[in-house]
Amino acid sequence: MKNRLKIERAILDITQEELAKKIGVSRQTINSIEKNRYVPSTELALRLSRVFEKGVNDFFSLD
Repeated sequence: MKNRLKIERAILDITQEELAKKIGVSRQTINSIEKNRYVPSTELALRLSRVFEKGVNDFFSLD
């Protein structure tokens, strides 16, 4: 799975730590998602969607 989380986070100019606090996870979780080492749950993907005000498909795609 590919993701654009790092790009979207840069657009909003927020750190991994700030994003992690907004969605209730650790900074390491955000880092792992950005490096494609962790696939987020549906709930976590929806939380990200809410923060960025974009659909889940705008962040994640299948290879």
